[in-house]
Amino acid sequence: MGIVVTVADYRDQKQGQDIVFLLDYYASTPSGGGQGLAPSVKENVVRELSKLPYAFSLLCYVDDSPAGLLNCFHGFSTFQCRPLLNIHDAVVYHKYRRQGISQLLLGEAERIARAKGACKITLEVLEKNQPAVSAYKKFGFAGYELDPEFGKALFLEKALT
Repeated sequence: MGIVVTVADYRDQKQGQDIVFLLDYYASTPSGGGQGLAPSVKENVVRELSKLPYAFSLLCYVDDSPAGLLNCFHGFSTFQCRPLLNIHDAVVYHKYRRQGISQLLLGEAERIARAKGACKITLEVLEKNQPAVSAYKKFGFAGYELDPEFGKALFLEKALT
């Protein structure tokens, strides 16, 4: 079995299709909200990502089939005055789970983050998505807090629709 992790080239039509395939698969699962991507998102997401100089996607292929995806964004930690890396989407296609794909993708993301001088990698995960939580903890992720008296950080959102 040949496994390859690569930084996606947003101009490559096949890689663009693979990003959309994996992202749509993820969006269709309960942990991704249970609805596939809107047609306009499928049509435009890769082009819009390509416009963002701080965005990159990692694709994992198993025997040339798309098996995993991380969509990542470079950011900045004001408290440490250093870059950071946020993983916004993490997907492993169901038939490739439990084969170490997430660890390979996370390892490549960490390599890139370190090369950019990042102080940390951040991500969000649903608390009941135990397979993902376990994979992230195995890689070394932990809850975030500045002072235990104030508790762990929460991820909040306000939709602007």
